[in-house]
Amino acid sequence: MLAPVLLFVYNRPEHVRRTIEALKKNTLASESHLYIYSDGASDATCQKAVDEVRQYVNGISGFKSVTVIVRDENWGLARNIIDGVTTQINRYGEVIVLEDDLITAPYFLQFMNDALECYKDEPRVGHIQGCDFTQDPSLPDTFLIKWTGSWGWATWKRAWQYFNPDGKALLAELERRKLTYRFDFNGKYGYTRMLRRQTEGKNNSWAIRWNASLFLKDILSLNVGKSLVQNEGFDGSGTNCGGGGLYASTLHMQRLPVERIMPIEENEKARNAYVRYYARTNSFMAKAIRRIKRTLKGDFGA
Repeated sequence: MLAPVLLFVYNRPEHVRRTIEALKKNTLASESHLYIYSDGASDATCQKAVDEVRQYVNGISGFKSVTVIVRDENWGLARNIIDGVTTQINRYGEVIVLEDDLITAPYFLQFMNDALECYKDEPRVGHIQGCDFTQDPSLPDTFLIKWTGSWGWATWKRAWQYFNPDGKALLAELERRKLTYRFDFNGKYGYTRMLRRQTEGKNNSWAIRWNASLFLKDILSLNVGKSLVQNEGFDGSGTNCGGGGLYASTLHMQRLPVERIMPIEENEKARNAYVRYYARTNSFMAKAIRRIKRTLKGDFGA
């Protein structure tokens, strides 16, 4: 049985259409169960767009089955994903997860199912990530790293059991074990700050808590050096995404083979590629230049 696909949608009908159209072109789409979680409107201004999304998803075909779960109120992305993943992973034992601004390559589902099968009994691998935004040519096709990207991912029940929703406990353990520097890719990106802001109620990121949960358990992610996912959410339309082309990626349109990596350990060269990427894109000067460019274009997103 193939892993079910979970798609989380809200109030962006055009993004949802593009996401679904790309997903339908996947080689395993017709054999895959699709679960669509439709969040409720946060206020009256969003209701029309939410209704349009729901009208569209209720008419989707091209999959083995389509099940739409409608939230009667606004749950927010974190609560929606945590509940949806927990529910379906307890039923199927594994899941593939997408959000409504992700465009997948034709072999995305094939890669995810191949990887889920290949590493299903490997306790040190707990996450599969299908997107590469570094575009670093030194990266191998697949590699192991202690970092969990959230744009087109998959996991197993055995790994999801380690998800800790308590951000304060995660932060305290990272600090106690003096792991914040490595967690932040040698201080080049503020993942610790993101987690701290979650504990302060300044964001509600489920992804930073999932990242920290596996990091603290020394559990690795299988990542790709050729991207099978493209994030279109950085156009100012998303609840959690600002403008800019910082995380652009080029879709790899061929099948990406999954070969078991041995030994099961973090690829330090790949980690260093991420360090270089964040050093280049997250410096004060780089951020200042991006903000100036966006302002000149009239894009005032974060």
